[in-house]
Amino acid sequence: MEAGIYLIARPGPYINAETSGGGFPGWGTNVPGLWRTSNASYVEAYQSYIKSVGAKIAENQITNGGPVILVQAENEYSGWQEPYSEDFVYESRLMEDLRAAGITVPITTNDAWPGGHYLGVDVYGYDSYPNGFDCTHPTTWLTDAVPEYFFGAHEGFNPEDLNAVYEFQGGAIDGWGGAGYANCAILTGPEFERVFYKNEFAMSTTMLNLYMLYGGTNWGGIGMPGVYTSYDYGSAIAEDRTLREKYYEIKLQANFWAVSPAYLTSRPMNIFNSQSSFTGNSALKTTQTLDVVGNQTGFYVVRQTDASTDALQSYQLTVPTSDGQLTIPQLGGNLTLNGKDSKIHVVDYEAGSTTLLYSTGEILTWATIDGRDIILVYGNQGELHETAFKFNTSDIPGASVVSGFGAVKQKKDGNSLVLQYETTGQTVVAVGSNILLYILDRDNAYDFWVLHPPSSGPFSHFSTENPIIIKGGYLMRSVSISGSTLSIAGDLNQSVSSLEIIAPSSLSKAVRFNGITLHTSKTSYGTLKTTQVSATLPQVTLPNLNSAKWKTSDSLPEILPQYSDDLWTVANRTITVRPLGVEMTVNLSGSLYGYHTGNILWRGHFNATGSETGIKLDVWGGSAFGYSVWLDSTFLGSWEGDASHSNFEGQFQFPEVLATGKSHVITVLQDHMGLEENWASAGEQFKTPRGIVSFEFLGTNATQVSVWKVAGNLGGEDYIDKTRGPLNEGGLFAERQGWHLPGFDDSQWKSGSPTTGVSRAGVQFYRTVFNLNIPEGVDYPIAIVVPEISTDAHFRSQFYVNGYQFGKYVHHIGPQTVFPIPQGILNYQGSNTLAVSLWAADSAGAKLDSLGLQITSRVDSSMASIVNAPMPKWMPRPRAY
Repeated sequence: MEAGIYLIARPGPYINAETSGGGFPGWGTNVPGLWRTSNASYVEAYQSYIKSVGAKIAENQITNGGPVILVQAENEYSGWQEPYSEDFVYESRLMEDLRAAGITVPITTNDAWPGGHYLGVDVYGYDSYPNGFDCTHPTTWLTDAVPEYFFGAHEGFNPEDLNAVYEFQGGAIDGWGGAGYANCAILTGPEFERVFYKNEFAMSTTMLNLYMLYGGTNWGGIGMPGVYTSYDYGSAIAEDRTLREKYYEIKLQANFWAVSPAYLTSRPMNIFNSQSSFTGNSALKTTQTLDVVGNQTGFYVVRQTDASTDALQSYQLTVPTSDGQLTIPQLGGNLTLNGKDSKIHVVDYEAGSTTLLYSTGEILTWATIDGRDIILVYGNQGELHETAFKFNTSDIPGASVVSGFGAVKQKKDGNSLVLQYETTGQTVVAVGSNILLYILDRDNAYDFWVLHPPSSGPFSHFSTENPIIIKGGYLMRSVSISGSTLSIAGDLNQSVSSLEIIAPSSLSKAVRFNGITLHTSKTSYGTLKTTQVSATLPQVTLPNLNSAKWKTSDSLPEILPQYSDDLWTVANRTITVRPLGVEMTVNLSGSLYGYHTGNILWRGHFNATGSETGIKLDVWGGSAFGYSVWLDSTFLGSWEGDASHSNFEGQFQFPEVLATGKSHVITVLQDHMGLEENWASAGEQFKTPRGIVSFEFLGTNATQVSVWKVAGNLGGEDYIDKTRGPLNEGGLFAERQGWHLPGFDDSQWKSGSPTTGVSRAGVQFYRTVFNLNIPEGVDYPIAIVVPEISTDAHFRSQFYVNGYQFGKYVHHIGPQTVFPIPQGILNYQGSNTLAVSLWAADSAGAKLDSLGLQITSRVDSSMASIVNAPMPKWMPRPRAY
C-alpha cells in the first residue's frame, strides 16, 4: 500500500518457483496419496493452509481497502504424471476453499502454455519463457524464438477476457555448475526485452507479469536442488538490488503503455501474415495491432523475421492512416532496424489534445501540463525517424528547435506537419505554442522518470494523475507537493549536472531533492533546471576478514570414540510412502523422521563378522549433493558431488580386516539440497527421498546393522528457532548446538581461520565478530566474497550472518562466489556475527583461499532507514546433542 503496487496473490498451494518441494511442506512427503489432485489426504493437508493464508489475503484485497486485485489458484496446473489427467474436481474444490476463506476478487490461474487448462477460473492466463534457459550461450537465439500464436490461442480459450500472461520471461534460472546469472542477464537483456516484450504487446497482451523482475536470494534451505543460493535470475533488478540496463528498458515500455489507453481495446490484425507486411522486406515482420473500439489508433510492431540475426535492415513503412495510405519516411531516407531489436511505430495516436498522424520515433510518454502537450520520443543513437502532427485547421504551426543541436527537417502537408530527425542526444522542439517534443536517443531516454504526487484517501500512493516528468539519474523514487514546493526523493550513483523538471509552473518556486533545496532556473521553453546535484558517496572501510580474529572448533565429534548418539532419532520407521521410481530397501530417508533441510547425519551400529571388506551406499540428496563416510574414526572416502547427479552409489573399502564380534559404527554425513519440485500433478517427485536408499556390506551378506540413527536440525519439525524459521538450520553439530548464533560464548575455542582450514576430512566451524559503520543516507550493498576456483580441493561451506544462513558454497561445482547479504540481516551500524562451516571431503582437508566483504554498489540514497531483522541471541538448547 505504501509503495502503490497492486498485487496478484499466488498462495498455491503449489507454487513451484524453484523452491524446495515447490512450496510443499517437508511433512507432506509422509502423507500417502497423490498430491495436486482431489485425493482426500491431499485436500486435508492443504485446507488449513488455504484457510489461514486465504483469510489474510481476503483482509488485504482491494474490496477491503487493500492492494490485492487477483488471487491465483494453483500454479501451472498443466501436466500430469501418467496415466492421470486434469482433475476438475480438485480445481473446483480449491476455488471453493479460496472463496470460503473470504476471497471475492477474481481468481486466476497460469497455464504453463496456452493449453486450455483450468478454464473454470475467472480470468484464465498462461506463461511463456520463449528464450529458454541456456545461459551458457547468452547471445544465441533460435531463429523462430518469437511466438506469434498467443493471441489466436487466447481467442480460442477465453475471448471474452483480456489476454493475460501471468509469467513471461524476465530472466533465467541457473543451476549448480552453471554459467552464472551475469550470463542469464545477457540472454534476457534489453535486446530480449525489446523484441519479446514488444511482440507480447503486438499480441494485445493487456496483462503482462514478468518472472522475475527481482529474484533475490535462496537463503537457508529455501531452494530446490536445481538452483544455488543466489536467485538473481538475471533479472532487471539484480540480487543486490542494483538496477541493470534491463530495468531502464522496461521503464521505457511501461511508461508508454501507461499513456496509451487505445491499446487496451486493440487487436492484432495479421498474425501469421506478418512477414514483409507493410515494409515489403521479407527479412522483417510487422504486426498491425489496431484499436477496434475507439479512434482506430494503430500500433505497428516491427521485428526481424530471423530472431537470431544481428543484421541491420533498412525499410520504409506503408500504412493506412486517417489521411490515407502513407509511405514513411515521407521526407526521404529509410528507417533501420538492428538485429535483436524491435520498434513500435504508432499511427493516429492521441497525446492529450495533440494527434500524432504517425511517429516512427518510439513514444516514451506524454503529459499535458499547463495546457501544453509534452511528448517524448526516442530511438537508438543516430537513427532516422519521423513524427507527423495532424491539425484540425489549415493554419499549420511551424516547428523550432529550442534546445539541443539536432537538425530537424519539416514539411507542411495539407493539415499535417512532418518532422524528420535523428535520435542523437537530446533535442527539444516547439511546435507552435502548445506542443513540446523531446527527441531523445536511448541513453537519454533512460534518464527520464514519470512520477505522480500522492493523492488523498487510502489509495493515495496509487495515483496516476498530475504527472511530473524528471530527467534525473540512477533512480527517482517519488515526488510530493506542499504548497508551491516540489519535493523529490531519489538515488544517485554519481553526481548529475542538473535535474530537468517538467511540472506545472505553480511549482517553480522551490524544489527539494532528498530534503536539500536546489537552485533552479527556467529554460527558454518553460521547464525547470537545477544546478548540479552532487552524489555524496563516502569512503567506507570494511573489516578484513582474512586478518580478523577467528575462533574454531570441530563440528564432527560424531566420529570420535567417546561420542554418544543416545539422543539421536532411531531410524526404524516403516515406509508409508514409496515415491514413483524409487525402491528403498531401508527406511533411511530424513523426511521420515522430520528432517527436511540441510546436512543430515546417519550412524549405523554393527558387530563385525570378520568378513566385511567395505560398504556400498546409495545416497540421495539432490543435484550437487555430496556425502562422506567414516568407519568409527577412520575416513573411508566421499562422493564429492557434481552438477548432474542427484544420487550416487559408492563403494568404500575398509582399511583392514575387522575383528569378529567387535562393535563398529558407520557414520555418513550427507548434504540435502532441498526437496524436488512436483511440477507434474498427481506425481510424487517432491517425495523423492533424502537419505540412504540402500546399503550393503562388501565381502559378506551376513553382517547386520543393529540400529540406524539419524540427526538433522534440532527438533526436526518442532524446530528451535521460531524467528529464523524451519529451513535455516541443518543437522551439523554446530547448528544443533546453536554455534552460528550471535552471543554464543566461544572464548574457550582455539584460534583458527577458514583460510587456514583443516588438514583432514571432516567439518570445522569458525566464528568471528566484526563491526560495521555504514553511514545513513547511502545504499551500499555488501556481499561475502570467496575467490574464483583456484584449487581442485573438494569442500562445502555455509555462511551464517547473525544466525541467518545466507550462503552455501560448493567449491568444486560453483558457480557462485559472491553472496550478497541484505542490510537488515547485516547490521550496518554495529556488531555482526559471521560463522562459517567448512566440510572437507578429501583426506587432505581443505581451506578457503580467502574470504572477504565487498561493497557491490555505491548509491547516495533516499531509501528509508532499514530496521534490522530480529536477531535472537544464543540461549542454552535443552537436549542439544
